[in-house]
Amino acid sequence: MNKILLEVVPREIPVILQEVNFVKKNFSQISGINIPDLLRFENRSWSVASLIQPIYPNVIPHLRAIDFDLDHCEEIIDTLKQSQISSVVVIKGDPPTDMSKRVYPTTSIKFIKKLKKEIHHLKVYAAVDQYRVGIKDEFDYIEMKKDVGADGFLTQPFFDMRLVDIFTEKLKGMEVYIGVSPVVTEKSQSYWESRNRAYFPKDFVPTIDWNVKFAKEVITFCSKNGMNTYLMPIRIHLEEYLRRIFD
Repeated sequence: MNKILLEVVPREIPVILQEVNFVKKNFSQISGINIPDLLRFENRSWSVASLIQPIYPNVIPHLRAIDFDLDHCEEIIDTLKQSQISSVVVIKGDPPTDMSKRVYPTTSIKFIKKLKKEIHHLKVYAAVDQYRVGIKDEFDYIEMKKDVGADGFLTQPFFDMRLVDIFTEKLKGMEVYIGVSPVVTEKSQSYWESRNRAYFPKDFVPTIDWNVKFAKEVITFCSKNGMNTYLMPIRIHLEEYLRRIFD
């Protein structure tokens, strides 16, 4: 059965809880919540995850590998154990632009290996960035993450079903969540293309209609191919987006 995760940005706690409760009440299709760890917010992903857990047991905080010193990461290990967080997703993470926060040379590979060693029951997902490098290099990176114990993968948002097909062929047999994020302005499209090197097909139009249609296509594809979906509704009205996808 296709599971669908929803990304919720860790803003003010009352706002987050209101949003998550609303989704739980109105959209039974959503099976879990993802919490990115964003430096511009005070709330860290794992702290927010522990508050959401009573509403959605399947809550998955993001952990930025470069934020942790492998030789001194007892605090995050203990926190994950005490809060009984069952799943996390490890990303490399971008250093802060003003270097206001200390970062470490910890790679996703090393951090996944450390977490799997210290918390045996923890499900650790790894990230797939289909735009980061060439496809062959990203496939090799996927294999390295599998080798150190990654239990599954969450991808960056796709905008082209042809690319979805290429990557899902490689990821078959794993627990995989295919990313979808609405891009409804030309400015947002330019950001994705310049910052993340994302690929948009010729028929792409930055409208809610195009993005809803594409999200439905991905969900249908995932249902037929043993994959799952990961919705990232950035800068869009959440209720309208979800209602149009699940109508």
